[in-house]
Amino acid sequence: MAITIRTPQEIEKLRRSGQVVREILEQVRQAVRPGASTLDLERVAADKIRELGATPAFKGYRGYPCVLCTSINDEVVHGIPSAERKLHDGDIVSIDTGVVIDGYYGDSAITVAVGQKIAAKTRKLLEVTEASLASAIREVKPGATLGDVGAAVQAVVEDEGFSVVRDFVGHGIGTRLHEDPQVPNFGRRGQGQKLRAGMVLAIEPMVNAGKPGVQVLRDGWTAVTEDGSWSAHFEHTVAVTADGALVLTQ
Repeated sequence: MAITIRTPQEIEKLRRSGQVVREILEQVRQAVRPGASTLDLERVAADKIRELGATPAFKGYRGYPCVLCTSINDEVVHGIPSAERKLHDGDIVSIDTGVVIDGYYGDSAITVAVGQKIAAKTRKLLEVTEASLASAIREVKPGATLGDVGAAVQAVVEDEGFSVVRDFVGHGIGTRLHEDPQVPNFGRRGQGQKLRAGMVLAIEPMVNAGKPGVQVLRDGWTAVTEDGSWSAHFEHTVAVTADGALVLTQ
């Protein structure tokens, strides 16, 4: 496993990319409403990426066709934007995007409730998934392990009766979108790779309201829950520093 330790100058470049990703996601969040299509969200993101002088990280990655992943309800990750997929009041949509600026990547995801008719269990799913990410980030410091990070996610999620997706994990990030190490959202404390200052990780809990199983649809991208339960996804790019976690996409 070849883990790259980034200099403070590199982390500053990664932070710049991360801030652009945050701006894009905020712009897209404001466009989420009943009746909007996921292609509408894609266009908002593409325009903002151009305006900010960034390059989309996802479009063309292993042939992926869009700048956003938009995953609705039981779709876990990698949903492809389309004019046919309209948002309805009470839906949730996970929005994942990344950019590259001067050779350095940023990557982040949010899940947004559509309209006002959100079921209490669905709102809880979003709150718990976001809380599990916050709990994981609190574990990030030199000497901690990836097992500590994963166990933190798992504890928050399972204590609330939800389940952690195991087929997809977070990852290192830097001058490539996906670098070592893999960052699972489950694990045992004290196990796995030790964190060192200068490591940069994309931590991204994917949490199902039902069982953890997922399957990929015929399009080769869209992953859905096996049991049809709804799924949420939140992600931040985080640098390990001597003082703990520095969230680059905040």
